[in-house]
Amino acid sequence: MKVDGARIAKRIEEISKFNSTKGEGVTRFSYSKEDEKARDWIGNILDNLNMDYSVDSVGNLRARYEGKSNSLPPLLIGSHIDSVKNGGKYDGVLGVIGALEVLNVMKENNYIPNRPVELIIFSEEEGSNFGTTMVGSKALTGKLNFESLSKLENSEGKSAVEVLKDFGLDPKEMKKHVLKPEEIFCMLELHIEQGIVLENQNKQIGIVEAIAGMITLDVTVKGEENHAGSTPMNMRKDALVIAADLIKEIENIAKYKVEKTTVATVGKISSKPNMANVIPGEVRFTVDIRDINQYDLEKAETLIRREAKRIENEKNFEIAIKVLGASDPVGLSPSIVDIITNEVKSLTDSWMKLHSGAVHDAAMMADITPTGMIFVPSVLGKSHTKEEFTKQEDIKLGVQALLNSVIKLSNE
Repeated sequence: MKVDGARIAKRIEEISKFNSTKGEGVTRFSYSKEDEKARDWIGNILDNLNMDYSVDSVGNLRARYEGKSNSLPPLLIGSHIDSVKNGGKYDGVLGVIGALEVLNVMKENNYIPNRPVELIIFSEEEGSNFGTTMVGSKALTGKLNFESLSKLENSEGKSAVEVLKDFGLDPKEMKKHVLKPEEIFCMLELHIEQGIVLENQNKQIGIVEAIAGMITLDVTVKGEENHAGSTPMNMRKDALVIAADLIKEIENIAKYKVEKTTVATVGKISSKPNMANVIPGEVRFTVDIRDINQYDLEKAETLIRREAKRIENEKNFEIAIKVLGASDPVGLSPSIVDIITNEVKSLTDSWMKLHSGAVHDAAMMADITPTGMIFVPSVLGKSHTKEEFTKQEDIKLGVQALLNSVIKLSNE
């Protein structure tokens, strides 16, 4: 059975049209109008495949392709369709379109696997709404409950519970949808690498052995608002200046005080009152820390908190830090890695094993079921930007590797 590269490419282009920033990358947040339209578009494809599907209390979508023994736990394949602001059209989407292609090919060939195969689309993977990633997979695996969800809010101050309710969901029912390990056989996720390792090594396929953990911090620096013209420099309490000092130290910590695998990013920042002629009285920013080693991940957080306390005491400012979200580094299933490797070897010599610096829903699922990931190259390593691109021949090969792996695993 062979995948249809032209159909895959066409669908990637079609779903990219559900976008609120056309011409400036893809912006499709979970629970938005664009998300709703994309879901309807996917629903039409599933209807044409005569597949039933359901949506749970936080928006995760599951569609079932029946097997010969439907009492057996299913094999899950999929990813996410939400994006960052002004992101690319392959991140997450490739895994969903690739999974749809697997189902399409099996349907066209009248192929019935031994066990059911389910497409899964995780909601709010990127964390674009509430500042914490993988809301859907965390909820599905019991790592996020209603109480924790109710504490999250978007940039407009609207609670996550309100946002989900407005989308027609009932987050109070979250507990009912938590998966038990015995309910799932395994999971596979196809994804773009979002890094430059595969391209640098001139490889078409990456087989993921481990996924980095992450800690997301919310930092608030409080100073005093005052007139920009009449307040002498030695009498100011400029929150933005102190925030800048701390941000520079965060970079130094990640570069020089932990391991080479550690990265830290300040990617979102706001200043109040955000006016040209007013000294900033409050600055709030996020810190995204990632590492494949838990010790170094926690060490980076500790050093950042220690530096914040030092600046707070020396400069007489108030600095508050809270954790928005966290996930541990995850080693993927060695047996699944071996199966994917064997299937990839039958397709190409252009492959390698590697780690993922980006976090994925697969990292959450790995706690409850054997999980594997397949990477295809990102040109120039670019992702989360409109320049994100993966060659069509690499995409086709990646989806074929997914299909072959699904056929092998679904008959075990």
